[in-house]
Order: sequence, then structure tokens, then C-alpha cells
Amino acid sequence: MQNDDILRVATYNIHKGVQGLGPVRRLEIHNLGLAVEQLDADIVCLQEVRKLHRREQLYFQRWPELPQAEYLAPEGYEAVYRTNAITKHGEHGNALLSRWPVMGHQHEDISDHRFEQRGLLHVEVDVHGRRIHVIVVHLGLIPGSRVRQVERLQRFIDREVPPQAPLIVAGDFNDWGQQLRKMLGGLALYEFDAPRAFTFPARLPLAQLDHVYVRGLTPLSLDVPRGRIWWRMSDHLPLIAEFRL
Repeated sequence: MQNDDILRVATYNIHKGVQGLGPVRRLEIHNLGLAVEQLDADIVCLQEVRKLHRREQLYFQRWPELPQAEYLAPEGYEAVYRTNAITKHGEHGNALLSRWPVMGHQHEDISDHRFEQRGLLHVEVDVHGRRIHVIVVHLGLIPGSRVRQVERLQRFIDREVPPQAPLIVAGDFNDWGQQLRKMLGGLALYEFDAPRAFTFPARLPLAQLDHVYVRGLTPLSLDVPRGRIWWRMSDHLPLIAEFRL
């Protein structure tokens, strides 16, 4: 960490650690482990993280023995994972990796219909004796679903996060037209407004689907790592935000 009053937060949809389809698909989880370490973030919010997948485990010889969240956690970090979706061959969900002590965590189902299993992960982290609340989200593909999920998020925050507590809401919002920004502003959640912080699709980014919104912290910067090593690992690029505590 560069400075005691700077908090560095990353969000990254890792596409379940696998890129490509069918017989040409390749395992990227080992490269993602190196990449997460390079982000040098105090808090890393991850989406599309596999707990297990029996078919892929048989297909790939080097499939890690650990669940992906634990495998990706750099040395000295705590990993918190909760399942959003249970599928025929396994489970996947959101995760948070923290350089700082984790004081508690919980999960809430925010699925809007039976075809998309979605959830939010709420983690409390102790940064220099200050309790920071972090919510990791992966919102739905349908615009109406996303609006209803933000309404659910609002009710969750009202219920679980003290009004004066610093709050971070990060993840894949699937928000192509920035419709949710105004709704989140109504919750006093804002982000650093960087031009062209595009994260999707990774190879030729055209939209910012990934965001880090905060309340009670000062946004300082927003950065998207680019280049071939990044677009080979996932269909999203990571987003790195820095805040003053």
C-alpha cells in the first residue's frame, strides 16, 4: 500500500477462470492468480468465481485443488466466497480478497427470475481500526431486472449498513447505458468519473460494465489495465479505483 490513507480497490469478472468454448477452451486461472497479485489492491472484488465444477475438473489436467477464490488470494490475504448459482456440474458466485482483516460477511439472494441466479456479497473489513463495508454485486442481463436489483440493494443497505459507515459497492453491473448511475447517486453512492474507463469486451472495450461506487470515501482515480495479457484471461478487464480514507 503506497499510503496509509489511500485505499486501493479492484473489481474483476474472471469468467470462471476459463476462456474460449468447446475443445479450444483454455484454463486461465493460473495466469489470473499472477494478475490479481499484480493489481496490488487492498480489496479485490471478483465475479463469476467457481467454487467447483466437476466437468472442467476432469477436462483440465491442471485444475487447482482449491476453490478459485482461495487459489487467487495472494499470500497474506483473506478470501471470502459465497455461491450465487448452483448448476448441473458445480457452483459459482462472488468473492472478495482482502489485505485487511475481515470482521464479518453475509450473502443475499437478489435473483429476479428463475433463469438468472444472482446474489450480493457483503463483507466488513477493518482498515486501520476503521470498519469499511464492501458489497460485491453481479447484476442481471435484463434492464428491468437490474433496476429491481438496485432497489433490493438499497433495502439491504438501509437494513445492514450504518448510515455513517464508509461503503463500497463494486462489481459487474451489466449496465450498458449507465441507467443505474442516477439510482445509485440517490443512495449517495458515487464513482470517480474517468473518461473511457471501458472494461468490456476485453479485447476491444466499448463499454464500462464494471464499477466501484462509494459512500463516505473520496474517489481519487480510476484505472483499467490494458494489453494482450489482460484480454487473454477474461472477457472483462479489471477496474482499479483509489480512494482517500
